[in-house]
Amino acid sequence: MSERIVVVGAGMAAGRLAQELPGVTLLGDEWHPPYNRILLSAVLEGTHSPEALALATPDRADLRLGARVVEIHCEEREVELADRSRVPYDRLVLATGSIPTLPPIRGLVRMDGRLHEKVHAFRTLDDCRRLSAAVPHARNAVVVGGGLLGLQVARALSVRGLATEVVEGGEHLLRSQVGPRAGAILARDLERLGTTIYTGARAVRLDDRGLRLDNGYTLETDLVVLTAGGRPSTALARRAGLDVRRGIVVDHHLRTSDAHIHAIGDCAQRGAQVTGFVPPAWEQAGLLARHLGGEDIAYDGARTVARLRATDLDVAVLGDPERAEGQVVEVSNPIAGSHRKLVVRDGVIVAATLVGDLSRIGLITQHYDRATVLGPHEPGDLLMGDRPAAAGTVSLPDDAEVCACAGVTAGRIRACSSLEDVRSSTRATTGCGGCADAVRSLLAARSLEGTPS
Repeated sequence: MSERIVVVGAGMAAGRLAQELPGVTLLGDEWHPPYNRILLSAVLEGTHSPEALALATPDRADLRLGARVVEIHCEEREVELADRSRVPYDRLVLATGSIPTLPPIRGLVRMDGRLHEKVHAFRTLDDCRRLSAAVPHARNAVVVGGGLLGLQVARALSVRGLATEVVEGGEHLLRSQVGPRAGAILARDLERLGTTIYTGARAVRLDDRGLRLDNGYTLETDLVVLTAGGRPSTALARRAGLDVRRGIVVDHHLRTSDAHIHAIGDCAQRGAQVTGFVPPAWEQAGLLARHLGGEDIAYDGARTVARLRATDLDVAVLGDPERAEGQVVEVSNPIAGSHRKLVVRDGVIVAATLVGDLSRIGLITQHYDRATVLGPHEPGDLLMGDRPAAAGTVSLPDDAEVCACAGVTAGRIRACSSLEDVRSSTRATTGCGGCADAVRSLLAARSLEGTPS
């Protein structure tokens, strides 16, 4: 490769770019090679080992760990590291991700600037290990934040045996992804599993008595886990004079206001959109690799597919169902703990929410991806039809997408000889993990059919 391509960051977006474009230099702030952050809660829960989170990095990639970039020198086309050494580039890719923000809770930070000993962030593998080490010495925990990450952490702590409470400042759980009905069903499910939920309440002070809420309650706790609040990491780009709004502004080539610098993943902003999910980050990485390889590509914004990965909690969100325009088809069964919602415009599914029953997620995602024009009764049939058999994914056509994170089709899964082959050759199941059952079902059916490996 003639151009020197340097990537600031060694997270999931950067790792995917390195897989697609061997020969790049990755400058990682952490001391760990690229790993799957989405499955950190599974490590906390105990269902995955930290080693299982590792993402493959090509041997031809120059991976430098513990390499914190402190400045970009645009005119010289060099980045400066914390040790004052410099790395030259022809093309620079910012994949700096997002950073947690501390909520305005008095007492979180000690006078010496350190977090209170009860307080834990949950963003990195080191955060996960510290929290996991503290769990055996605790009886209870409070999770601040009722978003996707907060619910995953709360469920993991509950599985580990801690009495767990969730504090969410909004009126319902997952308020950025789902509506009040779905949020209420999730709250019931969590309470049924032993987690107490406080919505419409904000934590305001941590002291020796516990975590005080603005509704007058004080929650006694041994651990406080912060999962609420995060923002694109843009400080490096701002200091370099790049165009920054909420995120680092990019064009249809994922290029910043400096023609030699690109941005992908959680730190990038295209139009008004900052994604914060794995599938669009991987999509951006793949498109940028093709662009840097000489192809003429255009990125016009991402479709989002969000999955909640936690034991006994099933949630999938396609698009933006709370803001998308269209006709709403909705079915709720609080007794059974299920909620299904489609937003349909001109016969096409433009967004969806599924809570508690994901048996039709494959078919609905297929229609969503293909922009299938449905008949007048089909949206209702999708939500009200009989629950498919467990092996229902076997009937998916080869071009139906099974893994939204990595964009893997049923045909590519059927071409693999084992689950390990699927993970290494397609990356399916290595993102949010939501496709694991479908992948296993397809492989099992292939085995039964006697397809040669």
